[in-house]
Amino acid sequence: MKIQECNYRITKLESYDTPPYDLLLLADPSKDIIDEYLKRGICYVCKTNEIVGVYVLLNTRPKTMELVNVGVREDMQRKGIGRILVQDAIRKAKESNMETLEIGTGNSSLGQLALYQKCGFRIVGVDKDFFIRHYDEEIIENGIKCVDMIRLSMDLN
Repeated sequence: MKIQECNYRITKLESYDTPPYDLLLLADPSKDIIDEYLKRGICYVCKTNEIVGVYVLLNTRPKTMELVNVGVREDMQRKGIGRILVQDAIRKAKESNMETLEIGTGNSSLGQLALYQKCGFRIVGVDKDFFIRHYDEEIIENGIKCVDMIRLSMDLN
């Protein structure tokens, strides 16, 4: 079942709602770091009959937002929801009159790196040893140790 065959809606998570940590933790293994950026950002959830995806947008600098978390329920992955979430974040950043949207992902996050580039992001840098500096637990994805943050950016003009 492709997501296009489902009814879905993306809505802002209200401050009184419990964040969908099960999904947020799929994209970021640190609850402490998630809590820190949830305080400063806006969390959006994608629902069919229940929450199937999530993303967080964060103002970082004048005219710049960062997409800091994109998570899709594991049984709903590879159905186009991640792309829909990223495209919705791009639209919301444009509606907020932002000039730049940024995103970062691990060097081992091969699927995410491909998705972000397919959505129009371009690699602008590497934050070496990011995951060693900021995470206590070792992260392994696709058989690769996650060490560096690959930084991507999109010009919204």
